[in-house]
Amino acid sequence: MKLTDTAIAIAKKVKLLILDVDGVLTDGGIYFDDSGNEFKRFNSLDGHGIKMLLESGIEVGVISARSASAVAHRMKTLGVRHLYQNQANKNEALQQLLEKLSLGVNQVAFVGDDVIDLTVMKKIALPIAVANAHPFVKEHAILVTENIGGNGAVREVCDSLLKAQNKYDELMLSFLN
Repeated sequence: MKLTDTAIAIAKKVKLLILDVDGVLTDGGIYFDDSGNEFKRFNSLDGHGIKMLLESGIEVGVISARSASAVAHRMKTLGVRHLYQNQANKNEALQQLLEKLSLGVNQVAFVGDDVIDLTVMKKIALPIAVANAHPFVKEHAILVTENIGGNGAVREVCDSLLKAQNKYDELMLSFLN
């Protein structure tokens, strides 16, 4: 994902990254076994990107229209404290999160993939679509990832935010020590 000067200027102010789940943190597939148990596949690169953002002072939140215990478990293991599941109206969760963190919409990036995400994407400063997002969603995004959801798209966003805020190089060097 190549950041334009406009996107960099916006990304420098981001204090909160909000993620959708299905199609962003996962590949969008919803898997069930014969007993009806649901499974989700998460990408470890995405997970480490989330951890790096949190360590760098950028909050991460998740807003999903669906609910799954696997999502709660994954977010807990990553240290994501702001999880909103079963959110048919994602704007309500956005407002609650902004109030909780005392942030404005100009400090928020959101990654989505489907039309249900557009109500939030239109309100915040940095709307981002994953590569395999619905075409209409891509039209309304400032940035589109090169990777598809569940396959490194979130890591790509995390790295780009860290680079825009001049935190990336120092963070990468810390892994060499």
